[in-house]
Formats: sequence, C-alpha cells, structure tokens
Amino acid sequence: MAPPVRRQLHTMTDPAHEQRRQRLIGIGLMCGAVADFAVLDAMAKYLGTHMDTLQVVAVRYASAFLLTFLISNPILRPGLLRTGKPLLQVGRSALLLGSTVFNFMAFRYLQLDEALAILFSTPFMVAILAGPMLGEWVGLRRWLAIGVGFVGVLVVVRPGMGGLLWAALLSFGSAVCYAFYSIATRMLARTDSSETTLFYSNMLGAAIMLPILPFVWSPPRSLLDGILMVALGAFGAFGHFLLISAHRHAPASVLSPFMYTQLLWATTAGYLVFGDVPSRWTLAGAAIVVGSGLYLLHRERKVQGNVQG
Repeated sequence: MAPPVRRQLHTMTDPAHEQRRQRLIGIGLMCGAVADFAVLDAMAKYLGTHMDTLQVVAVRYASAFLLTFLISNPILRPGLLRTGKPLLQVGRSALLLGSTVFNFMAFRYLQLDEALAILFSTPFMVAILAGPMLGEWVGLRRWLAIGVGFVGVLVVVRPGMGGLLWAALLSFGSAVCYAFYSIATRMLARTDSSETTLFYSNMLGAAIMLPILPFVWSPPRSLLDGILMVALGAFGAFGHFLLISAHRHAPASVLSPFMYTQLLWATTAGYLVFGDVPSRWTLAGAAIVVGSGLYLLHRERKVQGNVQG
C-alpha cells in the first residue's frame, strides 16, 4: 500500500483525478446557472402578462449588454472582441436569441413547469449531438440516468398539452435551439474566454432586438416593472456567464442532465409568484428528476473516489 504522502501527491498530479474534479466544478456551476434562469423565467413570465413578448426579450438583451459593456469594457480591453471562431460566435448568439424568443412566447400560455418540462428534452438532443460533433460519447449508465430524468419530466407534463399543442411546439423550438447552443458553447470554450463569448451573446441580441423595440414599446406600469426590466439583463448575463464557465470545466453531455434541477426552482417560483400549486404529479415527477440528477452526481464522485484510491 502506497504511503499517504506519496498517494496524495499522486492524486494531485493524476490527470484523471483532475478531470473528475473539473467535472464536479462544472456541475456546480451548471446547477447555479439553471437556478438563476428559473428566476429569470419567472420575471419574464410576469412581465409578459402585460407587455409584448418582443419588448421583454429586447429589454433583457439591452440591459444585459449594457451591464457586460460596463464590466468588461471592450474599449479598454480590445482583446475582448478577439475570437478564433467569429462565425460560430454569431451562430451561437443567434441560437440563444431564438431559444429566448420561443421560450418567452411559450410562457404567455403555459405554466413555468409545463414549458420547462418540454424544454428539458434538450439533454437527449445534446447527448445525441455531442458524440458526432464534439467526440464526447455518452455511456450506457448516463443514458439510463438521462432517460429516467426525462420520465420524470413526462410525469409532470401528463397526459398531453391538449389545446395548447401549438404553445408546446414553441417550447420544443426553444429546446432545439438550446441544444445546438449548448454544443456551440462547448466548442467555443476550447478557444475563447467566457467573457468574450458572453459579450458576443448580448451584443448580437441587443443589435437585433433594439431596432424592434420602438414598435412594441409600452412604458412600465410601475416601479416594480422598471426594476424587473433591468434585472432581466442582470440575471441573464450572470446565468449565462455561469453556464459558459461550466462548459469550460465539463463536457456538454455531462452538464445537460443537470438542467432538470431547474424544474424544482421553476415549480417553487410558479407557486410563490403566480400561485400555481404543484399537483401530486408535478411533485412525483420532480422527485424522479432530482433522483436522476443525484445519481449522476454520485457517479461523478464515485469515479473520482476510485481514482483517488
């Protein structure tokens, strides 16, 4: 048996151990990002009840761009705009904008947990795309865990969307955009900094949406509306910074199942803000989702523990 000191030094320098540690950091960042997004979605749904959806999207990007401009300051840091893959940056930003528009439109007609349950088909798409596009192939156990988590989502959606099928298709469109966005984010994490990728996301969204804003603008009804309009950008920028950082630490196929934890935050926000009481089906589905996420986390920690041993 190796002496403790030698064993510890081996652990610290073992590339496999470092890889497992990075994955756990990425998972933690991903969980923080989706919690942030749940608050963002609740604010967007509230504003969307009395504002045009395009106005909500526009102010989200305008305030996020202003915030990232002030913090990152590309004038003093011209290298911030330097990217090794400009077309991929533009494409990724367009995918995020499309996902946001579809998602906010769906929120006008669906409860938070309903819309997000459909959006959570994303991990399956990411798992399918990550192999051929990123070389990140998913093992059988992770496929099973993803499948179990998706069963939990289906329990929430039961037994169908009825007359709101077209609204469900909006959420599905958001999921498709978000899956490709996740793949693009992982690709850019290999070449560009998190700050660069975040800046391009907000810059393109603001450039497209601001010219539309005068045609859909209505003044905020109250001080609360004004605060929420600014907060949309802050939460959007911070959440996507966490998301981009997470993809620098872990593969997209590892991170995507932890999107499911957003369902818990969305259910809580729906109850606190809109009085949407979760049914027993929602609670049962959420329990399955949590169990799936905890199993995936346990697998990562177990593998790390085996490496250390």
